[in-house]
Amino acid sequence: MNSKKDLGQKGEALAEEYLKNRGYETLHRNYRYRHAEIDLITKKDDLLVFVEVKTRTSSIFGMPETFVVDHQAEKITEAAVEYMEETGWEGQIRFDIIAIIWKGQQSEIEHIEDAFY
Repeated sequence: MNSKKDLGQKGEALAEEYLKNRGYETLHRNYRYRHAEIDLITKKDDLLVFVEVKTRTSSIFGMPETFVVDHQAEKITEAAVEYMEETGWEGQIRFDIIAIIWKGQQSEIEHIEDAFY
């Protein structure tokens, strides 16, 4: 990997494909509001899902999902509220984390539903 940004983009693309293969439709990628960014906004059936993707090359310093701190979750929630107001969404929502660890050319993916709110 050339940089942290490249690793993050590769992880987001993998997460998007992973979700697509499970019946999710991507509505938006890298949605920004103020100082927050939502990596993926997807929809499955009548559920709107806001997804934070965490990608690491190792778990030596902890599992990727443990790097979503309370402050970041609050910012993502704030951005999600703005997105719902912009789009008029009034249905069910959920906040998920996709945790990815790259091991050489292989990756391990963990999908954590209802990770925070």
